[in-house]
Amino acid sequence: MSHPHRPRRGSIAYSPRVRARSEIPRVRSWPMKKEPKLMGFAGYKAGMTHVVMTDDVPNSLTSGMEISVPVTILEAPPMKVAGIRVYNGTTNGSHAIAEAWTTELDKELNRAIVVPKKHDLPAAIAKIEQLIKDGIARDLRVIMYTLPEKVTGIPKKKPEIMENNIGGTDLKARFEYAKNLLGKSIGIGDVFNNGDIIDVLAITIGKGLQGPVKRWGIQIQKSKHSRAGSVREIGTLGAWHPAHVSWRVPQLGQTGYHQRTEFNKRVMQIGKDGKTVTPEGGFLNYGIIRNDYIIIKGSVPGHVKRLIRLRPAIRSAKQMPVPEITYLSLESKQG
Repeated sequence: MSHPHRPRRGSIAYSPRVRARSEIPRVRSWPMKKEPKLMGFAGYKAGMTHVVMTDDVPNSLTSGMEISVPVTILEAPPMKVAGIRVYNGTTNGSHAIAEAWTTELDKELNRAIVVPKKHDLPAAIAKIEQLIKDGIARDLRVIMYTLPEKVTGIPKKKPEIMENNIGGTDLKARFEYAKNLLGKSIGIGDVFNNGDIIDVLAITIGKGLQGPVKRWGIQIQKSKHSRAGSVREIGTLGAWHPAHVSWRVPQLGQTGYHQRTEFNKRVMQIGKDGKTVTPEGGFLNYGIIRNDYIIIKGSVPGHVKRLIRLRPAIRSAKQMPVPEITYLSLESKQG
């Protein structure tokens, strides 16, 4: 008989494991901040390298010594604020009730949406102010879009459009802050600083249809079970009754191209000149970074050239000092 205490292989917390609906990650929650501030940004994954830095973890065995740390570099060209959107709060969820769009939109935005040509901005601003005054509006977001035509490593011109939160507890103050951003270009340095702890959201690398061993991590059949002709398959589809196959049974299917969030990643460095962090010969399958950049400690989900969304850490994380980087590897990644 089977062992009664064997834990199941693979987490069912992410079921159903299907392809993401969009390559632009969805941010479903935001951290709470007291003062109004833009809470999100996005960049494009260029590749990985390593840095040598002074270990500043107090209780580490290598505290105060130089250590080698793997890092991921994202190219982060400026983003523009296209509009403001306010939501009400009902028992059936939040619903958009008003929008205000700037008249200073790039022509490339027509590739993504139908740009409103006769939008009355002053009237829209006045409507939102009245909704806030009457207590109908409960939440606020800014609509931002990327500028991929500035990135030579990505063969696209169609901008990605996304909503980002404005932090703060006073909705009126948040709206005034958003009005000042309307139509302006925002840099990565306006949102994050060196040493910040952030979360990254991305769509993972797609692997297509895979078997249960790779997809769920089940054991390969051994001994006489393998001689029955099934080696990389599950031993049983389940019990006789109930007379159907449970969704908990690890079976083959789509693997990868799922949205994943990695928490508490440390910002190692933010800079303006991307060529100073580009390795010899450029990044594999990407090329040369020509815009602002952000260096993040560790790996980041997603393929090279993929959009990566960033937000301040939503879980309580320790505040870290600015890293002391003594060396950044610029050796060729060509092999």
